[in-house]
Amino acid sequence: MADIQDPHEWLSFEDPEEDRTWLFDLTFLLSRWTCIYGRGCPGIDSRPDIGCCSHGAYFTDDADRGAVEAAAAALTPAQWQFAAVGRRAGIARRVAGGSWKTRVHQGGCIMLNRAGFPAGAGCALHLAALQGGQRPMDLKPEVCWQVPLRRVDSVDEVGHVTSTVREWKRRDWDEGGRDFHWWCIEEAQAFAGDDTVLSTMADELAALVGQPVYDLLVGALAERFAGAPAATTVVPHPALRVAPVS
Repeated sequence: MADIQDPHEWLSFEDPEEDRTWLFDLTFLLSRWTCIYGRGCPGIDSRPDIGCCSHGAYFTDDADRGAVEAAAAALTPAQWQFAAVGRRAGIARRVAGGSWKTRVHQGGCIMLNRAGFPAGAGCALHLAALQGGQRPMDLKPEVCWQVPLRRVDSVDEVGHVTSTVREWKRRDWDEGGRDFHWWCIEEAQAFAGDDTVLSTMADELAALVGQPVYDLLVGALAERFAGAPAATTVVPHPALRVAPVS
């Protein structure tokens, strides 16, 4: 019998307002994945100090770039290590194909404060948001607050939309994904959070699918599990499975 690779459990339901089917990856959403940058993450290019910010962040559109540029302009040098460089050269640059991404400076995103910076290591936008009582997702590039969540929309021959919400796979980075270790969802150490992704990334999920759909998802899971520990009743995440002893 062939070994099934990377099995996941899914939940789907129809959107009550649109001609759309929602499909959710329960194996990831009910896992206890958490970002452990600065707490053991080796980085995607074996640079723990850089984490997943080695290549900069691609902007989804002009609105995304404009919002981040405005947020960066409001940062102080005490919050942003490379403020002088960013103000002089700009935080964004155009790359092959016409896309825009954050500028890379000294081996990482120009918005990333390095270890030893007084305000703390990590994304300057993230740190500034926490200092100001805001959500980091309100200041950061869209891809930065979405990863490792991903929404993919597909349309069939009659116009029906299927929207899939799942973990971000190595293949989602195209050919570039082969060049680095997509550590976040491939190693057990990253699945050490205190709560499920469904809870810890509730704001991000609601932004991806809309609050009404997120509420439907939570309600469907509450009904399905009826008080049982949901994270123990779905297919375990592949990063947490132990190969059977032969």
